[in-house]
Amino acid sequence: MTAQQTAGHKYVYDFTEGNKDLKDLLGGKGANLAEMTNLGLPVPPGFTISTEACKAYLSTGNQPAGLGDEIDAHLSALEAGMGKRLGDPADPLLVSVRSGAKFSMPGMMETVLNVGLNDASVEGLARQAGGMADQAGSADGERFAWDSYRRLIQMFGKTVCDVPGEDFAHALDDAKRAKGTENDLDLDADDLRALVDAYKTIFRKHTGREFPQRPREQLELAVNAVFESWNAERAVLYRRQERIPADLGTAVNVVAMVFGNIGPDSGTGVAFTRDPASGAQGIYGDYLANAQGEDVVAGIRNTVPLQQLEELNKPAYDELLAIMARLEGHYRDLCDIEFTIERGKLWMLQTRVGKRTAAAAFVIAAQLVDEGLIDLDEALHRVNGAQLAQLMFPRFKLDADPTPLARGIGASPGAAVGKVVFEGRRAVELAEAGEDVILVRRETNPDDLPGMIASRGILTSRGGKTSHAAVVARGMGKTCVCGADALDVDVRARKFTVDGQTVAEGDVVSIDGTTGRIYLGEVPVWPSEVVRYFEGSVDGRTTDDPLVAAVHRIMTHADAQRRLGVRANADTGEDAARARRFGAEGIGLCRTEHMFLGDRRTLVERLILARTDDERQAALAELLPLQRADFGEVFRAMDGQPVTVRLIDPPLHEFLPSLEELAVHVAVAHERGEDAARDEALLSAVRRMHEQNPMLGLRGVRLGLVIPGLFAMQVRAIVEAAVECAKAGGSPKPEIMVPLVGAVQELETVRAEAEKIIAEVTREQAVEVLIGTMIEVPRAALTAGQIAEAAEFFSFGTNDLTQMGWGFSRDDVEGAFFWRYLELGIFGISPFESIDADGVGRLIRIATEEGRAARPGLKLGVCGEHGGDPDSVHFFHDVGLDYVSCSPFRVPVARLEAGRAVIESTGSDSR
Repeated sequence: MTAQQTAGHKYVYDFTEGNKDLKDLLGGKGANLAEMTNLGLPVPPGFTISTEACKAYLSTGNQPAGLGDEIDAHLSALEAGMGKRLGDPADPLLVSVRSGAKFSMPGMMETVLNVGLNDASVEGLARQAGGMADQAGSADGERFAWDSYRRLIQMFGKTVCDVPGEDFAHALDDAKRAKGTENDLDLDADDLRALVDAYKTIFRKHTGREFPQRPREQLELAVNAVFESWNAERAVLYRRQERIPADLGTAVNVVAMVFGNIGPDSGTGVAFTRDPASGAQGIYGDYLANAQGEDVVAGIRNTVPLQQLEELNKPAYDELLAIMARLEGHYRDLCDIEFTIERGKLWMLQTRVGKRTAAAAFVIAAQLVDEGLIDLDEALHRVNGAQLAQLMFPRFKLDADPTPLARGIGASPGAAVGKVVFEGRRAVELAEAGEDVILVRRETNPDDLPGMIASRGILTSRGGKTSHAAVVARGMGKTCVCGADALDVDVRARKFTVDGQTVAEGDVVSIDGTTGRIYLGEVPVWPSEVVRYFEGSVDGRTTDDPLVAAVHRIMTHADAQRRLGVRANADTGEDAARARRFGAEGIGLCRTEHMFLGDRRTLVERLILARTDDERQAALAELLPLQRADFGEVFRAMDGQPVTVRLIDPPLHEFLPSLEELAVHVAVAHERGEDAARDEALLSAVRRMHEQNPMLGLRGVRLGLVIPGLFAMQVRAIVEAAVECAKAGGSPKPEIMVPLVGAVQELETVRAEAEKIIAEVTREQAVEVLIGTMIEVPRAALTAGQIAEAAEFFSFGTNDLTQMGWGFSRDDVEGAFFWRYLELGIFGISPFESIDADGVGRLIRIATEEGRAARPGLKLGVCGEHGGDPDSVHFFHDVGLDYVSCSPFRVPVARLEAGRAVIESTGSDSR
């Protein structure tokens, strides 16, 4: 395929024209159908309408010029190859119309099956299916044909014409009730013929027109509906959740229908080449006899394990296993496969690199290295920090061996505890109110996505590991248990029952996504083995746990590859020790203001209320030994590694009671005739220090310059603690960081005083002390060349830099309007979660370049929350920082992503 073809507005491609590397143009499904076709696998013939056509349609609301002609040409070729015409009354060709974006979005967009059926062709399909020439056809053929027709009307009505799906579902329930059955397979041809009439009535009621009888019109409307589903609410929400770009569009795949619902020797299924939950090797999947593919994914009927297909159809089973092995070797990864068996013949409907849990991602990557399919660079590329973070989630502590309420299929691992809810909307409401919830459904559908996102876990009574609930939950890292068929779920009554026991909305349940067990009440949890590994309780080199062994192996490679150092934000010796166990190579931010909390507030109050220099110095003198002891504890825990101590940053009034609280205390004391002198003094001080915008007021370096002796006390405490450690045989590496600098003169003033103290304290015991600043004011970033002349290091405070760069008050805006910005696509993600590379990131680039131009050896790091965000770590690597710093529990994530950043920036992976 050439660039000229695309530029010449070629929109439609036969499966023989594509390959797996053309996902941008053909979408994932189309590219992989083409790849399987090229491999000679049994793929039904068809063609793909490109993502370019979708984008053109969405921009104008009409199919682009020439698209209809291209579709007609490819349809004619398909008809010629099949020896049938679309919707022909005698022997109809039927097609499926399926979405297929570049990135898998399971269930988020539309599919229409059996396009081409109408009142005439349904009779022809019945005759052909029955294998008889007479007009009536066989009973089985008739049942199959009318079942296919009712499916078309249902899917077409819901997908193309927005007919409420519940109306079709109720009509089907009515038909089964009239038949005295709960199984739709018990409906015969006459029942289904009547159901088609009922569906047509529903269609006419909601659309004001008859169901379309012209096959080409059905095809065109179905294609348009798939295009439009790219911007459906659930698809937009899923893209936002998974950070999929909104401008990619979806391809449309038009494929000749093969039928799994034609009889007991037919069926449909989904297979995985390895277990997508654990990564274990073996045969995994679901099969459903006499069904179409949507039945498996929707979880409408419970499936049987794939292994049972061997008993039902051994030749097809053996052929499927051979194809699975070939595809995994070809794609060098876990493959997710959809297939249909039509009258004993196997057809491949789709393959893709399968979604998997976080645990499976690490285990499979390590396995494929052992099998020689990929190298360690590629293994590192295939896992990510978000997955590693999931593995550090807690698990249930089952020492008391509680009796499960019920069991289902562990579809997405983890431990989730919450109040039971039965509707997605209710889940969102309670989650927004701060409640942990478990969404319970018979089976989920794409409309449940908001509730699934809001919930701690998902529990369904139907479906298996390939159901909608399972696939979406695994992709989001949500705990999920499916197929708990002992649960009688009554959504309308907001309850479910198990063996006569009723669980109502609001009752607490605990679900185990690994074992599939469901417990009534709250079950205690404990840390994962991966956390125990990082804490040093489990040896990754000798463990029998395949997950821990895989994490150890990949983390070791990440550490060997990464250029970025990883430090931790820690304020106590305990936090520092934990950070070191997790692999931190120093402290990037030690906040001294956290050391003024608790009982020490009274000393800060004395400092604030001091009326004379002597009173102020006395308060500082009492704080000095306390600060020295704090810093000594941190230096000892991080001996031999750098410790960056930030001088006090927040306004002093933050250490005092609130204005309202003090006013009440004073008023009550006066009313009772009690002494209120202290509270009155504090109230006066709070009023005197009140600022309209304290985050832009007297804080940071400004505070140190205005209150004599404050910074000097802290510098002395830092250096004296370092000297004590050095005398005791330690190797402290203190770094003093001055916050909120906006002009080099501020830093120069503080530095001059600090250098005198350092020289005095280190006279008898040499200790190297670096002095630098936090770059968190935009002006500092823009004048970094000047500031670097007075600083030996910069640490980017990206929290404040983002606040000031955007003009946001973080405490206010996230709840006030960020939801709307995310909804409108102004943000893909909050700039406080992941670095704004274009805006705030540019300030960091400028400061980095100009700072190093002025001082070539300038050390550069980041200590805001972004230091542990996977995407941000890649940005900081690209910019050229020396290290990132984050909370202790995010240190492993940062280490992993720092290694991945090298692999992805150099292109040295073996993809």
